[in-house]
Amino acid sequence: MTELTELGVAQIRDGVASGDFTAVEVAEAFNANVAAANDALNAFIVATPEKAIEAAKAVDAKRAKGEAPGKMGGVPIGMKDLFATKGVQTTAASHILEGFAPEYESTVSQRLWDAGAGMLGKLNMDQFAMGSSNETSHFGDVVNPWRAAGGGNAGLAPGGSSGGSSAAVAARLCPAATGTDTGGSIRQPAAFTGITGIKPTYGRCSRWGIVAFASSLDQAGPMARDTRDCAIMLEAMAGFDPKDSTSLDMDVPAWEANLSPDMKGKRVGIPREYRMDGMDADIVKSWEDGVTWLRDAGAEIVDISLPHTKYALPAYYIIAPAEASSNLARYDGVRYGLRELPDGANLQDMYAATRSAGFGAEVKRRILIGTYVLSAGFYDAYYTQAQKVRTLISHDFRNAFAECDVILAPTAPSAAFALGDKSDDPLAMYLNDVFAVPASMAGLPAMSVPAGLNRDGLPLGLQIIGNAFDEQGVLNAGLAIEQRAGFTAKPEKWW
Repeated sequence: MTELTELGVAQIRDGVASGDFTAVEVAEAFNANVAAANDALNAFIVATPEKAIEAAKAVDAKRAKGEAPGKMGGVPIGMKDLFATKGVQTTAASHILEGFAPEYESTVSQRLWDAGAGMLGKLNMDQFAMGSSNETSHFGDVVNPWRAAGGGNAGLAPGGSSGGSSAAVAARLCPAATGTDTGGSIRQPAAFTGITGIKPTYGRCSRWGIVAFASSLDQAGPMARDTRDCAIMLEAMAGFDPKDSTSLDMDVPAWEANLSPDMKGKRVGIPREYRMDGMDADIVKSWEDGVTWLRDAGAEIVDISLPHTKYALPAYYIIAPAEASSNLARYDGVRYGLRELPDGANLQDMYAATRSAGFGAEVKRRILIGTYVLSAGFYDAYYTQAQKVRTLISHDFRNAFAECDVILAPTAPSAAFALGDKSDDPLAMYLNDVFAVPASMAGLPAMSVPAGLNRDGLPLGLQIIGNAFDEQGVLNAGLAIEQRAGFTAKPEKWW
């Protein structure tokens, strides 16, 4: 029999339901992988093997009584440390929340537990989801399980901010994990580690109980081995939540049941603005391969224009830090989390000392940027202008979707880079999000699927962007690429 840790969500769910193995056996196998790998990969901040076993026992008991175990019945998952988990430390990978255990469960995590999933632990990430390489965590860097061919033992970035999630899924520490995507934080790490991840339409998954970064952009989504697994998990995660004012009051579609790789009658848009001077030749080739695969699936390929694409990244790095500056003001050392109280300090001194000690360099940088662009003298010049640009980007997509059904583009401008390569140059790091940010600014569903390996033997991802509420179209195009790419590579175990 295939090792249980080589199975994905659908295989585990179906195997548990049919009695091929028990949920407890699955949980024990993944718990063992987490324990064996975490010193090397640092993917988990906190492991919760007892939670995984407890949930598995409940699923096995249900099955023994003849009851349905649920959409995710028997599937143990990793939970990004941005989701509040009742009684389990939730830190957003920041010192300022170290030791904080919420008294409540996030809506998304509760829905997953209700669907029969179990928690293997809380996954490492960039601090407060701010980063593209998972190097800003207070708990240390996450290491990508992939190694460049002939590159020695240099540790590679797993992408960010959901780097713990991507590394854990790629290394078979969990069959799937939750991620959050503000400007590419599900898609880019999925591309860097050869897995699949989807950011649904803004509002499809509740944000209640998720530590906020940029409230008008943050969206939860699944990260898993393939398209079908993402569809299954997204069905469990999504749905209206009255506790989230931005939640979509819409029924959750049957994404898994309606999966189809047939693209006949569909038009795939290729945005001319995404073709940039000096693009990596391997990225260009993978994009061309994607066009070929979708044409082979029956799609018509059309050129489209997204003229305001070049302004998306600078506008994002005004809007997101502005919202972060507002959201992170709640971390003051008064009610919960870290408190630094120097001798003789007054209230303002405590605020300053707590935030100085608790926030990392990248978080401080973005708070300062955000506070600056929201200040009285610069609000109109920066924040108001950025919001106008955001509207223009949304209009570009609306016009494009009059000509096509989905859009195909690279996920990231490069494969995984070495840890430390870009950490001294924030602008170079921010450019990692250049292909991912436009869809986030418009609140559109977008996913990354593996497209193959580059010349160094590292995975590359292709991005499919869909119209609002059309996750099905995105998943179907992803499945069409997946079947034709035949991507079966996985990192060689060194940990």
